[in-house]
Amino acid sequence: MTSSTATAATPELLTVLSNKATHLRIESVKATSEAGSGHPSSCCSAADIVAVLFFSVMRYDPKNPKLANSDRFVLSKGHAAPVLYAAWAEAGLFPKSDLLKLRTLTSDLEGHPTPRLSFVDMATGSLGQGLPAGVGLAFNAKSVDKTDYRTYVLMGDGESAEGSVWEAAEVARHAGLDNLCAIIDVNRLGQSDPTMLQHDMEAYRARWAGFGWHAIVVDGHDISALVAAFDEAERTKGRPTVLLARTFKGHGISFIENQPDWHGKPLKKGEETQKALDELTRQLKPNSAQPHIKLPTTGKTPVTSKGTMAPSPYKVGDSAATREAFGVALLALGEANPLVVALDADVKNSTYSDKFGKRFPDRFLENFIAEQNMLGAAAGLAACGKIPFVATFAAFFTRAYDFIRMAAISQSNIKLVGTHVGVSIGEDGPSQMGLEDLAMMAAQPGVTVLYPSDALSMYKLMEIAAAHKGLVYLRAGRPKTPVIYGPGETFRIGGSKVVRQSADDKLTIVAAGVTLFEALKAHDQLKAAGISTCVVDLYSIVPVDRETLLDCARSTGGRFLTVEDHYAHGGLGDTVLSALALEGVRVQKLAVREIPRSGKPEELVDHFGIGVRSIVEAAQAILR
Repeated sequence: MTSSTATAATPELLTVLSNKATHLRIESVKATSEAGSGHPSSCCSAADIVAVLFFSVMRYDPKNPKLANSDRFVLSKGHAAPVLYAAWAEAGLFPKSDLLKLRTLTSDLEGHPTPRLSFVDMATGSLGQGLPAGVGLAFNAKSVDKTDYRTYVLMGDGESAEGSVWEAAEVARHAGLDNLCAIIDVNRLGQSDPTMLQHDMEAYRARWAGFGWHAIVVDGHDISALVAAFDEAERTKGRPTVLLARTFKGHGISFIENQPDWHGKPLKKGEETQKALDELTRQLKPNSAQPHIKLPTTGKTPVTSKGTMAPSPYKVGDSAATREAFGVALLALGEANPLVVALDADVKNSTYSDKFGKRFPDRFLENFIAEQNMLGAAAGLAACGKIPFVATFAAFFTRAYDFIRMAAISQSNIKLVGTHVGVSIGEDGPSQMGLEDLAMMAAQPGVTVLYPSDALSMYKLMEIAAAHKGLVYLRAGRPKTPVIYGPGETFRIGGSKVVRQSADDKLTIVAAGVTLFEALKAHDQLKAAGISTCVVDLYSIVPVDRETLLDCARSTGGRFLTVEDHYAHGGLGDTVLSALALEGVRVQKLAVREIPRSGKPEELVDHFGIGVRSIVEAAQAILR
């Protein structure tokens, strides 16, 4: 529903906003021309929208972008970064002269926004990610912190083809995020062709209305209409709002306006740039008034107090799956730390995150089967200082991998938990088996990758992951495994455990997860045959415990056998190879080397060469 009282903009304000929009265009042209690259035409289409938002609508402190309860702005069409930078310079955060350093190595004003900048919550530029992040920002305000800041997401019309946009639209509507406002800059022209709908504004309206949003079609270059539309959005309750702004690419510069082939092209320095600047300057109207930027309301102070996580309930001899231990640990973390939140994609009864959801419904975002939105929303929540735990089957993280990549670029404090890994999940078959997840996660810079083998180590590593600043991936198995570590055991990022060792060891066997228990059984069989082996639980994949591996290399003649429930490329075996590459060691890898199939877990582990039989045979061959 929408209330009936609207705020009318004064003629003085309209003039101020019009001039601000023109200044944003001027600075965007100057910056991109100086850089010799960039997207001035995309900045020009959005300039009126950004001017109205920054100098009439949003509540923020122009000297302190991170001030609590500030309205949030996400530039999903990240290629229009110069107009965002120009807005903050116009607001007084930094000198306008800094804009001329755009896209240079010594400047944080990069080609697309990143959180190197105090006013950017997460990196954008890979299209379709801004609205999912906005869902997380808005959910934090409405459900977690219960504060009154609003979230605005500026998107391009071209990115509306991305499926993640519609995932976010569904989740936002279901969650009733009436504090979320999306703005689509419908400038008709994509990078290589006109967009599918071009300026068919009724088609846009019908689509968004069909997704349950309050959809407003507006002339994106009519300042008065934009002011009224944002006012209507703020008064709309019970559902999110989208402003469908009909604009023209390159607006304000007659010789490029609404012309194809101007995407990502700066104006040439010299005569062409000057011609554009002269035309824009003539559009400035006499006016001495300045906009009154609205400061954030005091609002409710978010809770930040933390307690101590309860001790692990697991003891040696128990049997539990590490995915079950994740659920138990997540609940305990939630009890101890109000900053911990959780996100699910309709598998919470398999990952056991449902325990947390039932206890803390206001800190639990159900995304249904929308993994991309789940990751984007987690990035939004992390930008609000929360510690999001995102759990799903490891295989399903593949469809959200670009979001993980952008979260890594943002150095986002997200904790990912992938369950149902490897052939050991059994009968569900290869579509459900996470067999590439270690390689995926380890490939991203700054990501910590942990692979606990029993319930106690999972419980303790969850506490460590929550305390660690940065993106963490924890790999969790489906089958129950014995608890082999006692309550006094300590774990650390970058650590490992030597679980079997003697003075006569001839070979080091390195494993983690379910294969650790296969390695322990193989150790006993080999010992009975007179062959002593050292067994290492490599629970930290990234960073790796190189020192312990080097010690084992010295004591076992540089002979290593790795075994993992993962494809051969990029997993535990390659981690060991990389750590010891310059040490003259011999490493043989046992891993899943073909597309698996359905079967009993123990059958599959044996059939695909990562079970006790294969370990014993490989060890005997190495030591012949």
